[in-house]
Amino acid sequence: MREDWDCRAREDAHYYVAFSRRHQTAEEFFATAGEVPEAVKIELRQFPASTDPQEMAVLEIGCGPGRLMVPLSRLFGRITGVDVSPEMVELARRNLQGIPHARAEVTSGSDLLAFEDESFDLCYSYAVFQHSPTREVIFNYLREAWRVLKVGGILKCQFNGLPGAPKKTDTWSGVRFRPEEIREFCRKQDFQLLLLDGENTLNMWMTARKQPAGWGRSLEPVPGAQLLRVTNARTSDAVVSAGGPFSCASLWAENLTGSADINNLEVEIADRRVLPFYAGGFYPAKSLSQVNAFLPDNPPTGLLQVRLRMLGRPISNFALLRVIPRPPAVPRLMRVTDGINLISAARIETRSLKVHLEEIVDASTADFSADVDGVSLANLDLFCADPRSGYYVLDARVPDEIPQGHHVLTVRLSGRAFRPVEIVIADTELPR
Repeated sequence: MREDWDCRAREDAHYYVAFSRRHQTAEEFFATAGEVPEAVKIELRQFPASTDPQEMAVLEIGCGPGRLMVPLSRLFGRITGVDVSPEMVELARRNLQGIPHARAEVTSGSDLLAFEDESFDLCYSYAVFQHSPTREVIFNYLREAWRVLKVGGILKCQFNGLPGAPKKTDTWSGVRFRPEEIREFCRKQDFQLLLLDGENTLNMWMTARKQPAGWGRSLEPVPGAQLLRVTNARTSDAVVSAGGPFSCASLWAENLTGSADINNLEVEIADRRVLPFYAGGFYPAKSLSQVNAFLPDNPPTGLLQVRLRMLGRPISNFALLRVIPRPPAVPRLMRVTDGINLISAARIETRSLKVHLEEIVDASTADFSADVDGVSLANLDLFCADPRSGYYVLDARVPDEIPQGHHVLTVRLSGRAFRPVEIVIADTELPR
């Protein structure tokens, strides 16, 4: 692991960390952090309202060159990053110069032994565990995170949640996890599981709160939660679709016990039970909590009764959920990017391209065709990035006979053409 990531750091650290374009500038590289710092910041709502981020100690597992540490150092009072690669850590230290409360350290690649028990308030990791070739390394990091977190501290991290087993695992294409594995680990480790979202995708997020040892064995159902309303979890509308990406509900409750989590809760919808994927947002001012769950497959439509269960027992009143028939899917071509230099947009610099599509239902590579100025593209490859939203990526290679310059790409699904897209074929790695 160390040797591989040292080599990647020396070759092109920005590319291997951000995977968006070869030879990025520093400005481009830090811009690729996108909304990830905000995703970390949002976990502050899991702490008491009086919590001051400037008094918090934060740890990043797999910090790389400090892409997330730099922006998050503006919020938190102390931030530490660890990485298995000394080359990456050296780059991080350069990027963190002038930030006295931020530091980067080399780790063994499987533990956090350099840190004392209960020394951090928040621990996070982004796009790191997807590159581990063994489960045990990841689970040991999670156990170590529990150890170094204070009681009540938050762990936020990602896993490769793609279905099936990979052809091979190495330090780039790592092991995959099913949600059941993460749920079971949290039960045994006394992590209160608050979020597990992104099943069947490359980026399955988990958020969990450290509880004292033995916490899980002492749990009992706590009745008295009052459901106030049920909305669409994606749009906040008062209706939920019977299927598709908007087929998920938010249950808003008062007086939900603070020991509730997505391991001990169930959402009962029209006499059927589903596991939630989020439980949290315990807003102290109003004692208001939010529980999100996807609807069961093929639910009835109309007004359905909904309530919460904990450890198998009802703990709330019934509320009404309005379910409407699933609207027809409308396949859409969202954008075209270079196949390797993703932030190059429709400027194709490597003669490979990616077509990003949404609301694709039950399609295969054979259903697609594509051409550039009428010249067919062969060897198409279709990848499902998110089955719930129907988000697919179609990979293709631009034939050598197509010259540099402006061209028109046309993609068809079952003979139906999407809107044509103007692309520019350029020299590979052409300076911008």
